[in-house]
Amino acid sequence: MLRLDGRIAIVTGCGSFAPGWGNGKAIAALLARQGATVYGVDLSLDAAEATRDIIAGEGNSIHVAACDVTSAADVNAMVADCEQRFGRVDILINNVGRSEPGNPETMDEDVWKAQLDLNLTSAFLTSKAILPIMVRQGGGAIVNVSSIAGMRWVGKDQVGYAAAKAGLVQFTKVTAVSYAEKGVRLNCVVPGLMLTPLVQRLAERYNQGDYEGMVAKRNAQVPMGRMGDAWDVAHAALFLASDEARYITGTELVVDGGITAFTGFPG
Repeated sequence: MLRLDGRIAIVTGCGSFAPGWGNGKAIAALLARQGATVYGVDLSLDAAEATRDIIAGEGNSIHVAACDVTSAADVNAMVADCEQRFGRVDILINNVGRSEPGNPETMDEDVWKAQLDLNLTSAFLTSKAILPIMVRQGGGAIVNVSSIAGMRWVGKDQVGYAAAKAGLVQFTKVTAVSYAEKGVRLNCVVPGLMLTPLVQRLAERYNQGDYEGMVAKRNAQVPMGRMGDAWDVAHAALFLASDEARYITGTELVVDGGITAFTGFPG
């Protein structure tokens, strides 16, 4: 079940900005454990290499590289290198993302544009480079990591991030329909509040640096009473990338402990 033997999987944002398991790091490790050869990229080569060391240490296959996925030149070079090394690309996981605070009045225009570039345009650039390869080889699977912030208010001003993640869902749907007859599936994982190393950064930006208070607040906002973690996101991504999801395209798998099903917002 959920085996990926012989598959080549590109995972963007495969590192973690601090020790622990971020979404991309867990996705890369899980896909490798299931038999895929992972081509992991991150803006920070050091972060990517930390992920590589873990995966290689488990006896699994991974190559890593630095890549700015907001740069078409970087993306095109990365995809060309992956195809040259391994001959194909079967899976693409678009995992990069970052939230900056602000509403339309307070957010600088350059921050707005950077939020769209990182959280939405990056998926366009990687898909643009990889879709022709998948079509030529007869199929593939793309999984885009969105956020419930693209579906509802989640308690803080982050208009650029929310708009970009909402756009990522619709980008996925439209592209999925366009490529359905070509054997390429596109779906979204939509995480809710996750306990990853990024929570420390969120505490600094949104909660005056109070990490413990931020964790308690986020746990209280989830109907299940706790945040999820990177492995919850990784298992959802694995399913959507696998043959067990072969009849699923153009949809979202929400991984949020019940937040989007709740009509209010606890906490």
